[in-house]
Amino acid sequence: MRFVGIIPARFSSTRFPGKPLAILGGKPVIQRVYEQVAQVLNDVYVATDDDRIYSTVNEFGGNVIMTSPDHKSGTDRVEEAVSKTGMTFDVVINIQGDEPFINKSQIETICKCFDDPQTMIATLGRPFTEKDSINDLENPNSPKIVCDNNGFAMYFSRSVIPYLRNVEKYLWIGNFNFLKHIGLYAYRTNVLSEITKLPQSSLELAESLEQLRWLQNGYKIKVGLTSIETIGIDTPEDLQKAELFLNGMHDDFFM
Repeated sequence: MRFVGIIPARFSSTRFPGKPLAILGGKPVIQRVYEQVAQVLNDVYVATDDDRIYSTVNEFGGNVIMTSPDHKSGTDRVEEAVSKTGMTFDVVINIQGDEPFINKSQIETICKCFDDPQTMIATLGRPFTEKDSINDLENPNSPKIVCDNNGFAMYFSRSVIPYLRNVEKYLWIGNFNFLKHIGLYAYRTNVLSEITKLPQSSLELAESLEQLRWLQNGYKIKVGLTSIETIGIDTPEDLQKAELFLNGMHDDFFM
């Protein structure tokens, strides 16, 4: 199968404008993401609507595609970028442009999900462990997944799912294999084209989770497992932590 990695990158950000171009360890964040992905995939592109990001990617020798500024989601931007490559790919991987430490094994795991011919879309989940707290589990900014016996997602929620009846809350993590959603996605190319045409669904609007639109319309989402937490850069403070992490000085970045 032929895989392509697409990294959507916007300059605008409410909490951190221009973060793809922020310097981390002497390189722009977007370059660090690109180089991580290029360790695994032969075909990698940045998809942007900003001239500054476009120029920066060109300067470090990366592939970059200019896309429309009117997209409502990164998924839509990825779909346009794939069509503009002029090439044929079996699977498209959507990599967040603010995760400079994305791990090689995570990309390999999501690729392996497509060994199953039933997989239409794939994503990752990280099991909660005893190192996690009940506050981590209840964090609405950290969606949870429940899967069927074949590893396909049944539901994603900002709430804790499932609810453990007759178990004290502080004991929940030790009594069930809760799964945290890691926001890395991959799609069969024809499926990506289909899902970008779907209207928002009632479950998506309720939870503000785009993947519920796909589930609600009958698409099967395979969930690969990883033990590695993602490190996203959402704020200038996150960038400072990432700099320390890069230098081996901040082991609790994941906390």
